[in-house]
Amino acid sequence: MTLPPKTVAVIGGGRMGAGIAQSFAAAGSVVTVVESGGEAAAAALDRIAAGLKRAEERGHLAESAEDVARRVAVVHAVDALPVDTELVVEAVPEDPALKSRLLKAVEEAVDDATVLATNTSSLSVTDLAAVLRRPDRFLGMHFFNPVPASTLVEIVIAPDTTPHTVQSALAWTKALGKQDVVVKDSPGFASSRLGLALGLEAIRMVEEGVAAPEAIDDAMRLGYKHPMGPLRLTDLVGLDVRLAIAEYLHATLGDRFAPPQLLRDKVARGELGHKTGQGFYTW
Repeated sequence: MTLPPKTVAVIGGGRMGAGIAQSFAAAGSVVTVVESGGEAAAAALDRIAAGLKRAEERGHLAESAEDVARRVAVVHAVDALPVDTELVVEAVPEDPALKSRLLKAVEEAVDDATVLATNTSSLSVTDLAAVLRRPDRFLGMHFFNPVPASTLVEIVIAPDTTPHTVQSALAWTKALGKQDVVVKDSPGFASSRLGLALGLEAIRMVEEGVAAPEAIDDAMRLGYKHPMGPLRLTDLVGLDVRLAIAEYLHATLGDRFAPPQLLRDKVARGELGHKTGQGFYTW
């Protein structure tokens, strides 16, 4: 039987961070979430508790939601992390400077046996590793939203990542009941690069009046057996998130990832998708 890490820390308690924390706690890990400020910390705990309650109602937990929740704590600073934490997953917004600063602080707070991971969906893992004293114990663990229900974890290997670090991440992914896809570090990895290419082309089709969002999504869902269409998925991911990834891939891979003006306009108007109630759909 593959076991999860005994102790896990998650940096950031937003939707992704809370989902990662919930998944490890449900698998048996003791989890510490780092979230700045009392209000943000309370919101993170509420997200985790609500997620656990839903999982319990669906029969997906081996114990009660309350028992699992007892294994989760929130601290307000990285230097409050347990030194012997086995795995730290950084899950803050896609800001390279913010991620680098926090990863550097994490490395100083834990011991040299700790595996460090970033949940970035597109940023260079190699560039993030450059701030670390020990880049050999660092890699990408790209989880998918919603984390508890998603099967995939994309394992992203940077040039200095050791085989031992990779094997640890693969074992922990299996312990969560998820499946790995291993890729070398490159802009957008495999999932974001291909997913974004489809999403941007779908947005261009709406922009050009080729078809309505519902028709485009139905074409991919019914014709290609996608679980949902690229525009509905864009709404769930967040149009602002998609725009940020597109801008990064445009800068690193060229004009084929240039964001459509329609995407820029919707983000400027605050139409960010599901989280604001309006994107390509009204929620």
